[in-house]
Amino acid sequence: MATKHRLWVAGIACMGLLLAGCGNGDEAGQTDATSSTESTGSEPVSLIFGTGGTSGSYYPIGGALKRVFEDSDLVDQVQVVSTGASVQNINNIEDGTNQLAIVMSDVAYDAINGQGQFEGRTADIKTIAGLYPNVVQVVATANSDIQSVADMKGKRIGVGKVGSGVEQSAQKVLEAAGMSYDDLARVSHTGYADSVTEMSNGNLDAAFFTSGVPNSSITGLMQNTDVNFVNVDGDTAATLLDKYPYYETYEIPAGAPERYDLDTAVNTVAIRNLLIAPASMSDDVSRELAQRFYDYLGTDKVSVGALKQFDRARMGQDVVVPLAAGAQSFYDSLNGETGSGASGDDETSGDTDQASPNDTETDAS
Repeated sequence: MATKHRLWVAGIACMGLLLAGCGNGDEAGQTDATSSTESTGSEPVSLIFGTGGTSGSYYPIGGALKRVFEDSDLVDQVQVVSTGASVQNINNIEDGTNQLAIVMSDVAYDAINGQGQFEGRTADIKTIAGLYPNVVQVVATANSDIQSVADMKGKRIGVGKVGSGVEQSAQKVLEAAGMSYDDLARVSHTGYADSVTEMSNGNLDAAFFTSGVPNSSITGLMQNTDVNFVNVDGDTAATLLDKYPYYETYEIPAGAPERYDLDTAVNTVAIRNLLIAPASMSDDVSRELAQRFYDYLGTDKVSVGALKQFDRARMGQDVVVPLAAGAQSFYDSLNGETGSGASGDDETSGDTDQASPNDTETDAS
């Protein structure tokens, strides 16, 4: 009996040790899982990259940067997805569906300030890089007598599709000039193609186009219809820049065949596009993405036309959404050397593989 009792006690003791060991193992495993989630530097990250419609400029930019970013040891893979563009992209960043996205500055500005379509909530996003501008281009038929924004009063104007980025720009430009839709003879909610058709047929006097330069719809219109570009400058531009920090001045140069080959330069305003990420992205990863993007733009491998339309020296400058800390660190490290690979060719390159980012009407939604 004594022998059996001793064996029974020893068995209970062993079971206790085994249970204790199992308990410690579970706790250690839980700690490791938590630390691996918080530590972004130990394992390469996978990124889902929100872009825009497949016919716009955001999507091919995503495809080009996918290869650039996947060359990094810090990035495992990049999945490029087509989305509804700016607003959806920010919502997807916020809910964790996407880890990278391209958006327009005006939408991003509203998001971080909890206004407009983001009323009552603020988005916790950061900028990796400033991109090419969407330029506000106002084109009028030659016989319309429209030489300035003020001349639109009493005229028939195409303002873009309802709720589009084009319409938002049109409304703000008119407002800055002291006008509203009520001052126009007719407001046409037409997209690029329909605006061109209506102008060609004599049914519209002018139309707004907010896109990269050149816009292929405008180029087509110029081949069949006498038109002139309307400057958005002077007090109108000053009011826009003062009230809306995401606007910047922009000049469409004269004598540039790849930019309408105009006789005189056009002074207008533009809204930049941004490459953004969640604020939670690690400093190492955000720095790596900024550096690889910058280096890529200094090569002859850039094929997407939209990426040829801005100076890489400005990637970290004048962005309305604060830079991610890692990206900021990279741009700070350049110490004035940004001009070494950012020649004027970036501004004037012909768009061979993609004529222009003219389809950003879709991306600007």
